[in-house]
Amino acid sequence: MGADLIRNGCTASRRRDVQNLHPRSRVHDLSRAFSVLGSYERHRCKHSLRQSAHTSLKHDLLFEKELSQMSSSGLLWSCASQESKPALLLLRKALVWPHPGAGQAFMLLWVSVLVLAPVSGKSEAAAKPVISLHPPWTVVFTGETVTLTCHVLHFHAPEKIKRFLWYLEGRILRETPGNTLEVRDSGQYRCQTQDSLPSDHVSLIFSSANLILQAPPFVFEGDSVVLRCRANAEITLDTMTLHRWGKVLSVSDESSDFRIEQASLKDNGDYHCSGFKNGCCSYSSNMINIEVQELFPRPVLTASLSPTVSGKSVTLTCKTQLPPLRSDVKLWFRFFKDDHMLQLGLESSLKISTLTTRSRDPPYYWCEAQRGSSGVCKQSQKSQLRVQIPVSRPVLTLSPHGAPVPEGHTVTLTCKAESGSFPILYQFLREEVVIQKMEPTRGMKSVMSLRAEHSGNYYCTADNGLGAQRSLPVYLAVTVPVSRPVLTLSPRGALVPEGHTVTLSCKAERGSPRILYKFYHENISLGSRSVLSAGGMSLRVTVTVQDSGNYFCTADNGFGPQRSEAKSLSVKVPVSRPVLTVRTPRAQVVEGEVVELYCGAWKGSPPILYRFYHEDNALGSSRVYSRRGASFKLPLSAEHSGKYACEADNGLGARRSETVSLDVKVPASRPVLTVRTPRAQAVEGDVVELRCEAQRGSPPILYRFYREDNALGSSRVHSRGGASFKLPLSAEHSGKYACEADNGLGARRSETVSLDVTVPASRPVLTVRTPRAQAVEGDVVELRCEAQRGSPPILYRFYREDVPLESSSAPSGGGTSFYLSLTTEHSGNYSCEADNGLGAQRSEVVPLSVIVPASHPTLTLRAPGAQAKVGDMVELRCEAQRGSPPIWYWFYHEDVPLGNSSAPSGGGASLNLSLTAEHSGNYSCEADNGLGARRSEAVPLSMSGLTRSRSGPIATGVTGGLFSTLGFGVVALLLYCRLPRKAGGRPTSDPSRSPADSDVREPVYHNAPAWLELQPVYSNVNPKGGEVVYSEVRRIPQGSKPAANSDSVLGLLRTHLPSHGQAASHRPSDPPGSSVIYSQVKVACPSAYVAPQS
Repeated sequence: MGADLIRNGCTASRRRDVQNLHPRSRVHDLSRAFSVLGSYERHRCKHSLRQSAHTSLKHDLLFEKELSQMSSSGLLWSCASQESKPALLLLRKALVWPHPGAGQAFMLLWVSVLVLAPVSGKSEAAAKPVISLHPPWTVVFTGETVTLTCHVLHFHAPEKIKRFLWYLEGRILRETPGNTLEVRDSGQYRCQTQDSLPSDHVSLIFSSANLILQAPPFVFEGDSVVLRCRANAEITLDTMTLHRWGKVLSVSDESSDFRIEQASLKDNGDYHCSGFKNGCCSYSSNMINIEVQELFPRPVLTASLSPTVSGKSVTLTCKTQLPPLRSDVKLWFRFFKDDHMLQLGLESSLKISTLTTRSRDPPYYWCEAQRGSSGVCKQSQKSQLRVQIPVSRPVLTLSPHGAPVPEGHTVTLTCKAESGSFPILYQFLREEVVIQKMEPTRGMKSVMSLRAEHSGNYYCTADNGLGAQRSLPVYLAVTVPVSRPVLTLSPRGALVPEGHTVTLSCKAERGSPRILYKFYHENISLGSRSVLSAGGMSLRVTVTVQDSGNYFCTADNGFGPQRSEAKSLSVKVPVSRPVLTVRTPRAQVVEGEVVELYCGAWKGSPPILYRFYHEDNALGSSRVYSRRGASFKLPLSAEHSGKYACEADNGLGARRSETVSLDVKVPASRPVLTVRTPRAQAVEGDVVELRCEAQRGSPPILYRFYREDNALGSSRVHSRGGASFKLPLSAEHSGKYACEADNGLGARRSETVSLDVTVPASRPVLTVRTPRAQAVEGDVVELRCEAQRGSPPILYRFYREDVPLESSSAPSGGGTSFYLSLTTEHSGNYSCEADNGLGAQRSEVVPLSVIVPASHPTLTLRAPGAQAKVGDMVELRCEAQRGSPPIWYWFYHEDVPLGNSSAPSGGGASLNLSLTAEHSGNYSCEADNGLGARRSEAVPLSMSGLTRSRSGPIATGVTGGLFSTLGFGVVALLLYCRLPRKAGGRPTSDPSRSPADSDVREPVYHNAPAWLELQPVYSNVNPKGGEVVYSEVRRIPQGSKPAANSDSVLGLLRTHLPSHGQAASHRPSDPPGSSVIYSQVKVACPSAYVAPQS
């Protein structure tokens, strides 16, 4: 029985008769046929469809319209890639044509469409994988696991797939190396490989309800569908009911599965189930929508060759497409010819042979595709095969024939092929360009209204789908009257420089050659020429000023001349080289003044644009519409010095003038005088530099230097910078200085700068001012130190033996004094120092010897026994404890002088007295060192046993004592010189010497000629620098000097000793009338007396 079902096929489909088919339904079938091609990569355009089926489409206006709609809606795609494998899809359609005998007759039209089977390339990349579920339910209970499997189409090599990408709700979920994924979450899942698009989504619901309805994700025609109504493990139901669209479809109390056998479109709808538990309650499940998808579309019968040529074999193919999820379904194919089955089996193609002769009634062919023995069955459109004759070479004729045809006239083109199967498509071409396509017919005419561009070679083609044929070419000449020419001037523009060449070009855009062109200037002919081509004509003219005016041209090709519009030409004179003049208010250009730059060109057509430049930098411009020049006023500053130029331009080329140099003089600014000294102070003897500089001013600048308005010197500087003047300083150079800068634009004087020249202190002079000739202890002496030169203030310092004593300042110059109350310790060498900060200067050393007045002496009487007796030798010893030597001692007896003695080195003096009776009484002595005599207290002397007169012996004793004293003094002086020389230079003032030491050496003189009472007169001299010592004893006549006794003869004893200083300068004059009675001369010891060094 199954074999009979397969053999009989789609019985209902075969009932449709071809004669009852309406044309529009055929178009719908054609659209459905194109929709089948989704997996075959529909990449052919509408043009390809028409090109292969032009013989049949021209008479089917309805089909033409529908085909255009299909093309615009994307049913016919663009051409596929070269990798695709072409296949011919034959579509046929019957158009109803009136026929008197049969009522309806059919004219079979063939449509050839090039279909490309997806083999490789883009079609692989466009394929989508498919997701399957295990278990195969879209709704499961929460906590259960569903395994997703990503199936890839067979043309993807499994070894090429390296990874699978999974999506949940549009977001990347995971990447797996295998094609399976276990999930437990609700949502829409997709998968994708590296070479595919994402799959269609599959929705999963993990439900926590008590009752769920489970269904597969996809249902196709003919499927046996299982719907499972499940309750969770905690519920046991007695009865389950399946509902569709809310109506009960089936009730079961034994099984939870409901089956739909041979699913079809009528089974579409919303399903749910309900459950009932006896004596308890009822439950309702979720809603599931089931949409039965088409298992495969209606097949399309295609032929390997269309149209069919007589004597050739044709392969018929029954084409349809299974969905990827049902690619394992086996389809049976049946081929029919006029209700007779030609082939049955799994093969989808059939090879047949065509007839060798024409047939008035060609047979119908169609095919069927069926799933298994009792599955879905679908039938293709019925089509006819017929044999066609190729078209012969057509003949093209033109009317009128031969002569040129004027533009605007009409010409008829006729194209005809003597043989060929209808319909035939004719095309008319001119110079390889299609100008018209005609309706299919046995012969074709085309009528054209000619234009100029219609001239050329014409031919036609005829094509009935078995190969186009082309006619021989026919030449058509169209004559065009000349159009209005256009005159152009080159170079363009109405202004042309004089002496340039202007090209006049005249061209008519339309017009058949030969064309005669003529040129005119103000209606005066310039020349003409006839040209054979359509390029126009040109005329070159070298213009002068007289050539300005209107120009036009004419063109004529025998149909009458045409005149162009007039063109105006203005010949301009190029500007000559301008001359730049700088107008200044005086001979020199001084900063701050305004100069006028005047630029003028003696030749050139106005307007002229003048531009002014400073060192190629634009200053300004001015346009002049007459032949006058242009001016530019410029307030000058120092930066405006440089080269200036101007430029004149009237549109025919700019001309630049020669450069003019402008030297802007800048008056010298007020200079600044700077005094540069080698040290902080200006010191006499230093060389200072007077630097004068003006910050601004054009060189050369003459700098003059002044002191108290007296010129010192000048210097001319020829570059920027100042001038210097060097001045060796003296004290007179103190004062106010200034300088002057003059560059011929007015002298400017600087501010005055005071210069104070400091004079170093000169060597001071130390003066010791005493109240008397000698410096005496107790006196107040003035030490005066003064430097004759030196800038104040001067600091004076006083020194004794290089030990500082005091310092004093003289703020206004001059000297200063230091007062000293003298003591014996103040003797020594004194000096002073003057310092005003420029170096101390020390004076020469001044010695100061402080003389001490003799103190009250002490008189001592030394007798040999306890009681002085007559005849004893008594020593009168007189000594002053203080006093500067030499000291003279005078001895007195009852105020009567007995004698005197000198102590050159200090100490005391003695007088030996041989006692007589008259020597009893009071004795005293006097000490005198020239600063006033001081008397000792009286010492009484009494003797026992005095009986006789004592006057004679006393006189003799006194005289003897006097000469003894004189001898003692001379001997002492000689020893004073000799002893130091023998003892290594010991000074005479050696305090180690005692008065007793001189007693044994005191000479006693007894050689006096008479008994005289002598009055001593002392004079110390130092002839020959202190190297001679001599003593004199002179006789002084009576009356020369008062004496104690008027009748006595006074003798003079003078001892000359080496002495220095003020004491040596005092020498009493020799008494008048005196004569030397004793004299002794010896050489003194220079080493014993060293004069003070200054």
